[in-house]
Amino acid sequence: MARLGRRDFFACSARAGLGLAAGALAAAPLLEATGVTGGSLGLGARRAAAADGPAPAARGPKIACFTKSFQDRPIPEVCRMFKQIGLDGLDLTVRPKGHIEPAQVAEELPQAVAAAKQAGVEILFLTTAITDADADAERLLAVAAEQGIRRIKLGYYRYKPFGTLVAQLAEIRKRLAEVAKLAAKHQVLPCVHVHSGAFLPSHGTQLYELLRDFSPQEVGAYLDTGHMAVEGGLDGWRQGIDLLAPWIALVAVKNFSWEMAGRDEQGQQVWRTRTVPIADGVCPLPRFLAALKSVGYAGVYSLHSEYKGSHSLRDLGTDECLQQTATDLQHLRSLL
Repeated sequence: MARLGRRDFFACSARAGLGLAAGALAAAPLLEATGVTGGSLGLGARRAAAADGPAPAARGPKIACFTKSFQDRPIPEVCRMFKQIGLDGLDLTVRPKGHIEPAQVAEELPQAVAAAKQAGVEILFLTTAITDADADAERLLAVAAEQGIRRIKLGYYRYKPFGTLVAQLAEIRKRLAEVAKLAAKHQVLPCVHVHSGAFLPSHGTQLYELLRDFSPQEVGAYLDTGHMAVEGGLDGWRQGIDLLAPWIALVAVKNFSWEMAGRDEQGQQVWRTRTVPIADGVCPLPRFLAALKSVGYAGVYSLHSEYKGSHSLRDLGTDECLQQTATDLQHLRSLL
């Protein structure tokens, strides 16, 4: 057999595993939708099922909500709110101006985990500002590991002046390598988020260029339905999923619309995005989620519910934001 390079070995191994998972996933929605019927079992099996009681319904992927829009409420209250509308847990902000300040993580994260457990939900992962392997990052990773939290979202790398992109990507790979080494020490997976605009990575192909020499066990890909559709247009988002399949570890769910925003100094029409309910936006969510299913993704989804502020179609209060999240959750579950 020809010798496989490190990258090809990881990609082939991961795709093989995902292919097996995809077969199981293909059957799960049908079972969840129809349940076990008399026609699907032989007579003996039907009698055994009747004696044992109804089989439990198949459960889909876990769904969290990003807590950024709920930071005006204490974490125990947010846990109860999320439980009430049927969410599985929290995508908890542990970053400057987040639900938990990084300096307070040792004291407050265990309290948050306990509050979630009491409410019947989980802290499914953390959104952090980590971009480098420093003492603050190590402290956060250590506490997360102690609390059984095995995935974190990293902070953002900004795109600097035009003409330096090649050098910037090389620098980010080096920084990611150090973060990955530190995270591995604590058995936590650092995940890089796709964010449109002047961020790195701004689209799926660019994230692939950053991750291609890491194994999926070293660094994960955090996909985003809204941001990938902004930069991915008609099909770039789908091609990004194709490239990133072995690394996909988290998925954010949001949607947007384009709107006119006046004209520039040269008379050119300017456009901007607005956050809208996930069923109403430009990103074709059914196709996006179908592509994820086709590569075997069955991990956590995070509703971002960014309905506060001028970037939203309407600037909602916290209770209104929760109501819209409940509507989004129902739609998302119908697609999964």
